[in-house]
Amino acid sequence: MGRAVPHVGVYPGTFDPVTLGHMDIIRRGAKLVDRLVIGVATNPSKSPLFSLQERVAHVRRETASIGNVEVVPFDALLIHFAQSVGANVIIRGLRAVADFEYEFQMAGMNQQLSSSIETVFLMADVALQPIASRLVKEIASYGGAIDRFVSPDVAADVYRRLADNGVLNRGHAAGAKPAPLDGAS
Repeated sequence: MGRAVPHVGVYPGTFDPVTLGHMDIIRRGAKLVDRLVIGVATNPSKSPLFSLQERVAHVRRETASIGNVEVVPFDALLIHFAQSVGANVIIRGLRAVADFEYEFQMAGMNQQLSSSIETVFLMADVALQPIASRLVKEIASYGGAIDRFVSPDVAADVYRRLADNGVLNRGHAAGAKPAPLDGAS
């Protein structure tokens, strides 16, 4: 009897920035496959805070302790990227019903493009479901605390970039502790 084909998964995203919600899906997805390739995507419809190279570096730093994870940039159709890394499964995280509609349509299109690659949906941990990179950046730009949503290193990266870009508002000085989200001091 021959050796079983290794299960290779792809978890794609822009990761701008990588959040605790992303990390939850990465940790759980890595347990389901022999190798998990995190594809850090370019997305022409988004204006990223960080360059592709920076986002790849951030995700590599955040996933360094997960042994079967590889982080690579990609600028292609997801299904073509998945084929290029030998993936047989695409892992997608779901936060809410709104995510499901979009993801369901994408899974159907990917199935039409390649019937040999399955899409697996993982529900985000309940405590992490509200987290979205877009909201993390918005909260940070107004001086709100983002430490509940991203790692300390990512929070520092976000505040530093916002300060460098001159979009850090409401009196948040670079290096200063941001105001708590709930308004408490």
